[in-house]
Amino acid sequence: MYKKKVSSFQLIAHIVLILFTIAVILPFLLLFMSSITEESILLVNGYSFFPKKFSLEAYKFIFLSSTKIIRAYGVTIFVSVVGTTMYLTLASLMAYPLSLSKLPFRRQIMFFVFFTMLFNGGLVPTYISYTTIFQIKDTIQALIIPTFMLNAFGIIIIRTYFASNIPETLYEAAQIDGASHFRIFTTIVLPLGKPILVTMGTFTGITYWNDWTNGLYYLNKRTDFYSIQNLLNAMIRDLQFLTSGPMAAYAGEEMSRVPAVGVQMAIAFVAVLPILMLFPFLQKYYQKGIALGAVKG
Repeated sequence: MYKKKVSSFQLIAHIVLILFTIAVILPFLLLFMSSITEESILLVNGYSFFPKKFSLEAYKFIFLSSTKIIRAYGVTIFVSVVGTTMYLTLASLMAYPLSLSKLPFRRQIMFFVFFTMLFNGGLVPTYISYTTIFQIKDTIQALIIPTFMLNAFGIIIIRTYFASNIPETLYEAAQIDGASHFRIFTTIVLPLGKPILVTMGTFTGITYWNDWTNGLYYLNKRTDFYSIQNLLNAMIRDLQFLTSGPMAAYAGEEMSRVPAVGVQMAIAFVAVLPILMLFPFLQKYYQKGIALGAVKG
């Protein structure tokens, strides 16, 4: 009787997970199929998983600006790698001492960290601070610092993982052997904390990769610092202006043939493709970090 219940539960769980997986995959598949569908078919029949006529005109339009695309990808990769590395370094350095029960004023420090999650000065004071104090306007730092400084949630998650999954007796044994806190951090904390660090690094990296607001706010003159999201967003704006704005009458017959809808689908697919390719390589760490946090959290 018990085995039958377990088997039924597993069957239901598998069905639910399969349906959830299909619900996640289908939008990406529809996005890709729409990007390679003839524009006229999209306008008449709408989006379809099985288009009547295929076309690569949308991708040809995007990669006509291949130099800008490659440069934007380089900026995005640089910002994502540097920003994620900086954040994980400082977040783990702060999370480690906060995970120690003997740290003086531990609760008070945690209160200040948690407080930043509940309240902030708002967009206008933040913009003024970054442009006047930090002076990041029209610099590459504008794509790194704002996102990098606004994530106390990750510090709390990493601290909780360290406290729940790494016994303090390991630290005490290492200290008896003469190890400093820095050596404990590099030889014990970082290797044992790899699952949660990779998990939070994935979240942070995706945040940097998908971010376009920093470029919108802080990059006015230096369009050469545009990330892939900013560049593709600018391409959509220009395309909409030329095909449906006041300049449409002067754009000419050639511009009227531009697959506007298909280009938007292709742009979205190009932006998300690297993340989809990278995620499977990090999945084992991601699953382990989430599982351990759920079991011992």
